Amino acid sequence: MFSLALKNILFYKGRSITTFILTFISTVFLVLYVSMTDGSHDSMLKNSLKIYGGAIEIYHKDYRDIGGNEYLIQDVKSIESKLSKIDGIKLFSSRYETYGLLSFKDNSTASMVVGINPTKEIELSQLKSALQSGEYLKESSQNCIYLGSGVASKLKVKLGDEVSFIGGASDNSFSADIFVACGIFKTGLFEFDSSATFISRVYFDELMLSKNKASYITIKVEDLDEVDEVNNEIIKVLDSENLESLTWKTLMKTMVEAMEVDSIFGYISLSLFLIVIFFVIMIYGFINVSSRIKEFGVLRCIGLSKRAVFSLLLYEIFILSSLAIILATPIAGYICYYYSINPIVIEGIAQMYQDYGLVSDELPFSFDIFTIFWNICLIFILNLLSVVYPFFYINSFKPIEASRHV
Repeated sequence: MFSLALKNILFYKGRSITTFILTFISTVFLVLYVSMTDGSHDSMLKNSLKIYGGAIEIYHKDYRDIGGNEYLIQDVKSIESKLSKIDGIKLFSSRYETYGLLSFKDNSTASMVVGINPTKEIELSQLKSALQSGEYLKESSQNCIYLGSGVASKLKVKLGDEVSFIGGASDNSFSADIFVACGIFKTGLFEFDSSATFISRVYFDELMLSKNKASYITIKVEDLDEVDEVNNEIIKVLDSENLESLTWKTLMKTMVEAMEVDSIFGYISLSLFLIVIFFVIMIYGFINVSSRIKEFGVLRCIGLSKRAVFSLLLYEIFILSSLAIILATPIAGYICYYYSINPIVIEGIAQMYQDYGLVSDELPFSFDIFTIFWNICLIFILNLLSVVYPFFYINSFKPIEASRHV
């Protein structure tokens, strides 16, 4: 049957070439579509984590729900010592967050004021990349404040202006100081830019009496796909009923849900795409089989069984699909690999994104061997299934009737 199938493929060149092209195009487009969808999700997540969030964050269990100085992490150095021994953690840093009143002349606004380690934040977030004017913080910056563009706009502050601060220290006493505006940043996230300001932790700890304390510890992992495994190790090491370690999946629940909804619509689109592929190949195969009814009738008359006819059709589509997929796979794989390293830049809105400094205008692809493999298998299975209906149609004719078919 295999040799006969090969002869039929060479004899019906037009049908063979068309089937080959349909399978080739379907394979390439399916692989690229899935790769682009997965790549956009990965990019969305990574860009969100780059701005200020962490892959994993450690809190006192009641801090996120209740808040307040009673639920700060104590003995930060001891926890950081334990974290340094865990494989898979690339970098970590503690942050001390508080809310206070910032004032400049007749203007005032409430703001989240955060004590950070400026050096570590360069790798943990893109606060430095978001610099709009002035300079980024240093550990020795003393009372310099790094303002969100929205906060600076509310206060009508310029670089070098002195900003008054009133807030509560970690021991619930009042704390006040005069900060100097040394830098203004803009991430493009309106709420964040309108509420966040940053101080070097070395100076802020003296002011807030927060040495060896933290609102939370943020962690960057080496591989985002292994975040759950790393988090499990952290939970074991912490061994404390008062602390909780949360991954981005919990911390960014809203985004995760949005990505899930987007994935659902993506799967619906993918299903429609696959249905179209299946019916196009099946209908074309049906048309060609319909023109060969007399041929199959003669084969049945000389003793070929129904099973052998099905095998013949299956071999034909198997050979054509295999050749098309063998050619399409490296081409589609290379395109995915290339655009995973060199993402597509969306022209026209690139300048708008560059103004924000952080929000990416790139559309990267995802290069994953396993994903490409199941895409190819799916196309291959659909092609094999496309011969089922034509086979039953052929067998609806009796051998003698089929051999006289015109």
